[in-house]
Amino acid sequence: MGRQDDRYHERGYLFVLAALEYAQGKLAARRHLSGGELAWACRDFAREQFGLLAPTVLGHWGIASTEDLGRIVFTLIDVGLLASQPTDKPADFERVYDFAEVFRADYPWPGVERG
Repeated sequence: MGRQDDRYHERGYLFVLAALEYAQGKLAARRHLSGGELAWACRDFAREQFGLLAPTVLGHWGIASTEDLGRIVFTLIDVGLLASQPTDKPADFERVYDFAEVFRADYPWPGVERG
């Protein structure tokens, strides 16, 4: 995979696959996820796995935006590890959220009430 797009560390591809499994595990029945749904699942999975270090870990793997997640997903589709629907497109991952906002400003601090 890394030979196809060397912008991303191999662990980044594995992370996206794991985040997809994480999201599927939260559903009542397995189904296709939209780009936006998968991007949010990646956020939730990263927070759960890495806490405050999530943006640092993802950044080390070359992932700094939801667009990066989309490029990884479409590489995984191209190599046959994921399937897509005819309506799926890379634009589905554009500006789903801002990394700095969701991983820092909106971090869910345990025991801290937000007003």
